[in-house]
Amino acid sequence: MIIDIVKIFVPTAAAFLIGIAITPVVTHYLFYFKAWKKTPGKTALDGTEATEFNKIHKEGEGKTPRMGGIVIWGSVFITTVLLWILSRLFPNSLIPYFDLLTRSQTWIPFATLLIGSLVGLLNDIYDIAHHGNGLRLRTRLVIVSLVAGGVAWWFYSRLGVTTVSIPFDGFIDLGILIIPFFILVSLGLYASGVIDGIDGLSGGIFATIFAAYAGVAFYEQQITLAAFCGTIAGAILAFLWFNIPPARFWMTETGTMGLTMTLAVVALMTDTHAEGYGLSVLPIIGLPLVLTVLSNILQVGSKRLFNKKLFRVAPLHHHFEAIGWPGYKVTMRYWIFGIICALIGVSIAISS
Repeated sequence: MIIDIVKIFVPTAAAFLIGIAITPVVTHYLFYFKAWKKTPGKTALDGTEATEFNKIHKEGEGKTPRMGGIVIWGSVFITTVLLWILSRLFPNSLIPYFDLLTRSQTWIPFATLLIGSLVGLLNDIYDIAHHGNGLRLRTRLVIVSLVAGGVAWWFYSRLGVTTVSIPFDGFIDLGILIIPFFILVSLGLYASGVIDGIDGLSGGIFATIFAAYAGVAFYEQQITLAAFCGTIAGAILAFLWFNIPPARFWMTETGTMGLTMTLAVVALMTDTHAEGYGLSVLPIIGLPLVLTVLSNILQVGSKRLFNKKLFRVAPLHHHFEAIGWPGYKVTMRYWIFGIICALIGVSIAISS
């Protein structure tokens, strides 16, 4: 038990320290290359100008560098590779026990994190270079769907995963429909990446969620997966150290795309594959993300059906800003709400 806890703590702490160490370098180049929007401001979901959002954030968009998510996946990558190298240089020591790369638990989420983050990085570069026009949304959705479909197919065809656990009530057998189901889960999580809209908000929420799944995986005795989730949480905390108001940079797509895609994989790996409830408790642990997506859907639906906005501005966290809450208050309250949701979700997962 103690050595398993240490296995989680060591890479988590390492990722945090590495993230802190590489941030000055990342920041230098982000400012050197002026990695911010040359044409600040956003358009609404229906294509019109997002007037309420632009009143609050338009000025900051032209001054704050994007691509801060490099700190997250960069520190996870360095930590993972460093431990892998050390484990092979010192095979007769305790170091191999801390190796994060195992075929059964972490190869897939690690690869997913890198793929999503690099595609997100490409989008951010295009976004900066082409005045807010990154990769087409359709292109990004196709990439997310292809990666999710590949992961789901692997679990279905190679591991025989066809069910989703229901807390306190057995499971639902989806058969081959587990593949489109997981694609929809992944797309929904990807859509929640717009929570990266206020200083410190996305970092606190994502760190809480991955820490919660580290706890779920630990309970299921998927210790390496738990350590990997802890490593991601540690890296996010390093990013958050510099993202609290006033933010040194923003996470943007190179952070949110990789994190949301990886979260979907982790949820799948902690479900029936491990006799757990990872997918079932995802809407609870990730309720701040669910509300973010839901507020966008309701806003678009209300405007199209009734020609009336349901919120001052969507997603929900910007609505709170629009009605007068300071950004730091929205962030802090979201953190509190996220921690409560995580605790409830983990409690259900380990007691079902």
